Amino acid sequence: MGLLTLFKAATLQGMNNHVFVAYAYAVATTILLPVTFFSRRTRVVPPLSFSIISKIVLLGVIGSSSQILGYAGISYSSPTLASSIGNLVPAFTFILAVICRMEKLAAKSRSSQAKVMGSIISIAGAFVLTLYKGIPIINAHTHLSLLLQRPIIFLRSEDASWAIAAILLIGDYFLTSVWYILQVDILKVFPDELTLVFFYNVTATILSTAVGFFVVPNPRAWKVGLDISLLSIVCSGIFGKLMSNVVYAWALHLKGAVYVTSFKPLQIVIAVAMGVMFLDDTLYIGSVVGATIISIGLYTVLWGKATEEIEEDVGSLGSPTAENAPLLQSYITETSEKNV
Repeated sequence: MGLLTLFKAATLQGMNNHVFVAYAYAVATTILLPVTFFSRRTRVVPPLSFSIISKIVLLGVIGSSSQILGYAGISYSSPTLASSIGNLVPAFTFILAVICRMEKLAAKSRSSQAKVMGSIISIAGAFVLTLYKGIPIINAHTHLSLLLQRPIIFLRSEDASWAIAAILLIGDYFLTSVWYILQVDILKVFPDELTLVFFYNVTATILSTAVGFFVVPNPRAWKVGLDISLLSIVCSGIFGKLMSNVVYAWALHLKGAVYVTSFKPLQIVIAVAMGVMFLDDTLYIGSVVGATIISIGLYTVLWGKATEEIEEDVGSLGSPTAENAPLLQSYITETSEKNV
């Protein structure tokens, strides 16, 4: 949310979103180059095959396209709308994971039911938090106009740019879900998160720069001064394109796409909490209700994932393979085969 706000502030001062994306990826790539080089020299890493490189290039195409659509949508609207529509990511990811058979979905399984219900509850809670305000709880200067505020104020805008922004942001978050799924697939055969993120950023830098030069051929638009534009580019490159992508890759490799995206609705809760604590924002009853619903949904998903892992462990113990079968069972099997 903070990075989106910085970007919005930069665009208000004339920063083009295509230029922003290209520079942010370039910052991340520049920092990752020496880190990845020395890291690969000091540890054993899997080899890069043509198939893996092709998938990483595809990942770069999807990721850079997602970023271009997303920042274009924010330039037409606001970070609040972007965060609100971003709550569709868990739903998109869950559907894609089921289609790609990365997630098991059994109607009679408690773990599957919990994951589905938890995802729905979290998304519903995030929309409640975003679209419903209610009466203020913490506000030193509460007055009647605040009490009479209605929900979904930003959706009343008659400006057609909001509709365009919504379409762009939905496309962005759908591609983001595809990006998560593809990363999981790559990490299964290439479990090197740092190298993956580096080559992804290289690909995204090349693609976003090419698109940027095509869309924004004016050299003056590529000049960045020592102002909020430079700050937003550096912060987005370091925290958005580098650190968060490395953490995402590590978490995706460890827990999968559905688990990682189930935390997505929490970003609105964190944004609201930080706004109240540091920006003297008003805390509304809708924020409390929405945060509570999100927490219930999140813990439901986590419970479902934990239950699924327990069921898988019990299943593996119930049907041992020849390698880990008990000695007595192996002896009985061998004896019966000899008698036959």
